[in-house]
Amino acid sequence: MILKHLVAVTLLGAPVAPLSAQSVRAGIEAWQHADYERAIRIWRPLAEKGDADAAFNLGQAYRLGRGVPTNLAAAATWFERAAAKGHLDAQTTLGLMLFENGDRTGGIRWLKQAADKGDPRALLVYGTALFNGDGVKKDPILGYAYVSRAAAQGLPPAQATLEQLDQILPVEMRKKALAIAMAKAKAAPPPSSKAVRPAPRAVETAAKPIKAPSAAPPAAAAVPPISGGWRIQLGAFSQRASAEALFRKISGSLSDKQPVYVAAGPVIRLQVGPYPSRAAASAACAALHGQPCFPVAGK
Repeated sequence: MILKHLVAVTLLGAPVAPLSAQSVRAGIEAWQHADYERAIRIWRPLAEKGDADAAFNLGQAYRLGRGVPTNLAAAATWFERAAAKGHLDAQTTLGLMLFENGDRTGGIRWLKQAADKGDPRALLVYGTALFNGDGVKKDPILGYAYVSRAAAQGLPPAQATLEQLDQILPVEMRKKALAIAMAKAKAAPPPSSKAVRPAPRAVETAAKPIKAPSAAPPAAAAVPPISGGWRIQLGAFSQRASAEALFRKISGSLSDKQPVYVAAGPVIRLQVGPYPSRAAASAACAALHGQPCFPVAGK
């Protein structure tokens, strides 16, 4: 129903890196000076020999069309090579690419691995999928736990999503979710920006990569926006198509109302209205018999 900042790595004081890592960093320096073709020449042989950082950066180049033609299939191939070696940024980026392009199963597989390591973007998207049952068995409590961990790391879309979930989940369920979140965070602390990670984050910072998820649909609604009054919010989704599907499913109970698809960072919120008052919107929610729903003020 509901529903993604990268920090440059500090390398001062780090031990001398092996040759392959130094070469990867040389590619980063070329990239940051917009010499993309040289960066590719440095990274490709390293990636072909199995260097995960180089493979991830090469995937970024193909995804962004820098130094090579844009080729999402090639990007996914290089991301997968890095992800298979446990590369956290590759797991997250690949998971987001697949999930946004309709491969829910493939996307969830990588996003779960990255989320379990504490990546905030993966925590947000995987947690949202759990809450909605989007490509994975529905588990609102566990979904809340994952989203809360992303929010705790300061990810703004996660904080906004958590505010919505707070209005939907009862207090007792939220308490259970937070206990799970604390246990998981203790077992797998968030990735540290102070760790020696020579390639991925430096390249991503320079190249402005995906932010969970980056390819959200535009804010345009299927009908003119509803002005004034109140609406009911029925969910927030990673893709507009999912929001439209929910409205089709329940439109028979809302035959005289209009849907509005509101873009909010990485999610699309499904709101329906107008209603003359908060009380009327609350009554409409109650009439939907179990469908998560809450009133929101119209604009």
